[in-house]
Parts: sequence; structure tokens; C-alpha cells
Amino acid sequence: MSYPTIYLEQQSHKKELKLLLKFTYNDTLINLTRKIKDARWSRSMKSWYLDFSEENIQLVAKTFKDITTINSTKLPKKTLFKRNLTAEEKTLLNNFYSYLKGKRYSESTLQTYTFFVADFINFHTKKALDELTNRDVELFIESVFIERNYSVSSQRQFVSALKLFTQFCPQTKINDLVLERPKRSRKLPSVLSQEEVLSIIQSTQNLKHKAIIALIYSCGLRISELINLKLADFHIERKQLIVKNGKGRKDRYVSLADSFLPLLTNYYHSYKPKIYFVEGQNEGKYSAESVRQFLRKSCLNANIKKNVTPHTLRHSYATHLLENGVDIRYIQSLLGHAKPETTMIYTHVKRKDLMDIQNPLDIALQKLNNRDNDNEKLLLSGKI
Repeated sequence: MSYPTIYLEQQSHKKELKLLLKFTYNDTLINLTRKIKDARWSRSMKSWYLDFSEENIQLVAKTFKDITTINSTKLPKKTLFKRNLTAEEKTLLNNFYSYLKGKRYSESTLQTYTFFVADFINFHTKKALDELTNRDVELFIESVFIERNYSVSSQRQFVSALKLFTQFCPQTKINDLVLERPKRSRKLPSVLSQEEVLSIIQSTQNLKHKAIIALIYSCGLRISELINLKLADFHIERKQLIVKNGKGRKDRYVSLADSFLPLLTNYYHSYKPKIYFVEGQNEGKYSAESVRQFLRKSCLNANIKKNVTPHTLRHSYATHLLENGVDIRYIQSLLGHAKPETTMIYTHVKRKDLMDIQNPLDIALQKLNNRDNDNEKLLLSGKI
């Protein structure tokens, strides 16, 4: 059976470059696309898309290899990139992959770190390993990362990968102590009000979807944690949930809301999941993209115009805990953050404290009106 051709395009979306996957409707291709990490459907662009990067181009090519044809003629030529590694270099990379695996890194980190180091070695393929210096690292970043529009986050990952590579391959002249990661972008998280969260839950008609949204918010779960959550992880008698193998391979306990328990019981007896809290086909794991899709639909039904993702619910959970007076150290534990600095970002979006600060414009008007008691009060809008 032949499948429709997938056409790759580059397009700006919300001020960021995206990689578009366009193809005639086909259930098999759609299901494969949903399995690609961070792949999303855009109504406005009428296509599936990912962040634009060479690694995602390679990921798409790998996903649909031997399944259908991929047409990349509309991509900028400078992004098309093929490695030409020698047999010796391939052996080195395989050994580096095994070295990382022995350190028990996650599969995602294994793939990402090996990918970046492979590109680096390919870029300097004519130079011996024991001749590589920090300047060669800079040239790679200047020539490859900038051209491919890699994010700051990707560059930080590359530097981390290279630090490990210098430990694995100490004959290089690269000084890993001098290697610097670019500073991480510190964007404030988008947060919903408690009323908006309840409105989203109430606007969700499907019982399974309602249970998922309520659990993500009430336990502050990451989407990967929700998908991997098993029925055995629920301790109903203690009103607790154990989140296993969270980010950084850490386990943690979170409390279950009393109000969530009747919903949980109703969902369990209605859908009868066997292994995972929420299951896809053949009792397998549920799709992260499916959660994103029905959450967007619930937001539309609740008339909420913000861009809401599952992580927005986690941000909202943390912010609301802080506003309710929970100590920042407990919130760090509940979220599974390794560093307190990560949790501290929620102090910048804590609405209660911000609302207690009187705006200087209001103070100026109050002073003026108090001084001129006999005159008509000044309004910025004029007379209404």
C-alpha cells in the first residue's frame, strides 16, 4: 500500500520558525506523526508542525523511512544536511552512546547528545580528535547552530553533551572547564486563575478528558508523568499519588484532592483501565498530543482565549499553592524540582502579592483628590 507524500516546509508561526508536515489525510500517517515528540496540529496553518531545526528534520525522516516519500524541496537549501562519517567515527559515536547509556541517561538524552556530537565530529571530519580545541567548538556553533536557527536550549544541550564527550575522549584539546553554556531564557510562565481552571474542567464533557485535566492540575503533573502513570501508583487510602521516574529519575509523592476522588471512581468504573491510569489502544499509553488537542477544545468551550497547554495547568497549580500560603520548599518537593531556583520563578507571577501593591498612578490621583476636596474628583476617563 502506498501512502501520500509528506511535504516539508518552513514557516514562521507566533514569531518562531516551524517545520510543517503537509500531506493528504491518512490515518496511518497521522498516528505516526502523533508519536513524534512535540508534534502538534495547527488549524491556522492546516498542517502538523514542529520547531524548525535540523534535528527535527532528521527525526521526521527517520519516522517515515521506508513508509512514504518525504519531499523537502521547499526547505531552505542551507538546512539540508547530510553526515559523511567514516567507519572509525561511527564506531566512536556508538561507543560514546554506550558510555552515556552506562551513566543511565534517559533515551531522549542519549539520542540528543549523540546527535549533537555526531554533527560536531562530522563538521570537523578532516581534523584529528587530538587537534580539536575550544575554537573549533566556537566555529561549529557559529557555522551550524546559527544557520539552523537552533534555540538557546539546544545550544546548552550541545555544550553539556560536549563536556561529557571530553570526559569520554580526553585526548582532545577541548577544555571542558572553559566551555560555557549560554544563559537560559527566563520567560514567565502563563498562568490561569482558579476560576478559569474550574471553567475548563466544567466545560469538558468527556469523562476521561475531565479526569485527566483535573488530575494534571490538582497534582501538578508533567504530561510525560501523566502518560506513564499506572493504577498501582494510586494510594487511595492515604489520598496520595506516587509519581515514579519523574524528570531526573526522581520519585515523589503528591496529595490527591478530596474533590477529585468521586471523579476518579466514576472514571475508573466507566472506562475500566487495566494498567495505566489513562490508556490508548490495546491498553497502551495514551498520546500526549491527544491531551493537548482535547484541552484546546475545552478551552474554546470555556471561552478562554489564552494559549493553554498541559504545562499551563502545572504552572497554575504551583502559583495557586504559593498564593494560598504554602512554603516554597514544599512546592519545590511537590513539583519535583531539583533546584529551588526553578521553583522561585512562581514568586514573579504570584497574583495576591502583586494585587497588594498599590499602583503609583492610583496613589497620585488619590493625593490630588484628597488635596482638592472641594472640587469635583478627577477621573482619567473624564466625565462619564
